[in-house]
Amino acid sequence: MLSILPLITLAQAVPTPASLPYQTPRIAPQSVTLPRESLPSQEILQTQEVFQPQEIRPLPGKLDTVPVLNSNSPEVVQTEGILISTFPPTGKALPSAHLNFPFQGRFDVFAHHIARASTGPLRTLFHGILLNNPTSQPIRVEVLQGATYLTRPDASFVSLPSYVDDPLGTVYAGPGSRVMNDLLRGRRQGALPREIIIQPGQNEMLLNLPIPVGGIPGSNGRTTLIRLRSSGPVYAASLAMYAPTGPGGRERAPTTEEWQTLLVRGGLAGPRDIPPTPPNANVERVFYGRVAGVAVGSQWQAKLTDNPKTDQLTIPQKGRAFSYGLSTLYRGTLGTGQIQSAKLLTRYPDTAYQAHGNYGVEYNLTLPLYNPTKQLQTVALTIQTPLKDDKSKGGLLFFNPPENRIFFRGPVRIRYTDDQGKVQTRYVHVTQQRGQEGDPLIVLNMRGGDRRTVQVDFLYPPDSTPPQVLTVKTMEDIKDASAK
Repeated sequence: MLSILPLITLAQAVPTPASLPYQTPRIAPQSVTLPRESLPSQEILQTQEVFQPQEIRPLPGKLDTVPVLNSNSPEVVQTEGILISTFPPTGKALPSAHLNFPFQGRFDVFAHHIARASTGPLRTLFHGILLNNPTSQPIRVEVLQGATYLTRPDASFVSLPSYVDDPLGTVYAGPGSRVMNDLLRGRRQGALPREIIIQPGQNEMLLNLPIPVGGIPGSNGRTTLIRLRSSGPVYAASLAMYAPTGPGGRERAPTTEEWQTLLVRGGLAGPRDIPPTPPNANVERVFYGRVAGVAVGSQWQAKLTDNPKTDQLTIPQKGRAFSYGLSTLYRGTLGTGQIQSAKLLTRYPDTAYQAHGNYGVEYNLTLPLYNPTKQLQTVALTIQTPLKDDKSKGGLLFFNPPENRIFFRGPVRIRYTDDQGKVQTRYVHVTQQRGQEGDPLIVLNMRGGDRRTVQVDFLYPPDSTPPQVLTVKTMEDIKDASAK
């Protein structure tokens, strides 16, 4: 299942390989769609299914080829160790924990992990990202953009309306939504360096930050997304370590040397998540698993047109609508047959086969709307969260009222020309529950023959459950241009 909400440790003794690999206890995901962080129990209202006839189209375009270190398994970390390592296996205590994949040029680092305390003395979990220069020349790694936040105190899961205008970037619910907000605005968080110079054969820490829990029982999470560019090949590792202690039991941050020791001597962090269902398995219940691997794709750019040979998107007839799938996945293509999940170049055998949900992937969608009629038409653009399905049924299924489970929580940017001819840029924080039809993000009154280009941009939030759709609808009645 995918998460819909937002987001480090070292023990005194480095774990032995035999204590960690694949024999560690496994925890079950919390849903069949994609695992997600647990929410407080809420009253479930009686819901009614609502079928909306509309055309569902595959999304044009494709993911780019930027590799992404995707660190999301195990989601809940209670045993320190290696989350994912692309270092060579040579000289390591557990060779199978090292995937031997060098990054070069543009690459991303995405991580989403939760520390949870249940029993025993509290110790702070640290999350570290270690980079290595395997060459004989210094390598420069630029931090182009990036952000990292904790659930507490940085970005608690607060209750928000479906749409909240956010011109200043101060609206968020959970670390996932806050990190995506920063990246959507092109920010580099001040806690991150502008660049790192790695000397030949040396390691440097890109990240070394805590995930404090604060009590028993208790949990806290950290979400991180960093866009990088290196001048040469580098290896990367995402690691979890409990805080070393000094005199009097006082905790401190792990040193680079201690992270290096964990990388060389340690095994995989645990407990391991439930392994994924093999592709095309003939089973009713599918476990997608969580991702620990190198995914391919940081950005999905697309121009949505009538067909590849035209440069326009003709609006639907009055009272009708069409939709484009967003973050569609295996057994959740909404009848389009399109799986948008990023492929994995390398992965651990007990983790997801694809990067389901495309956490942190930026979607840049251009809609060159065209009204071919001679009449004024009112056109609405809406993000919706229909029930997941894989077969074409001539429309989408929703709940009324929506199920009380949040399936999307994050910022969306809309750029367009309004009815007065002014260019507008709006940032809207969107919160949607499962089966929610949604209200229009924007409404345009388009005169006969009018052409209006709309740009919709967002990064798929780490605490969301796919799929969603972007819907274009021509309203039955003319309305004033407005947006909720």
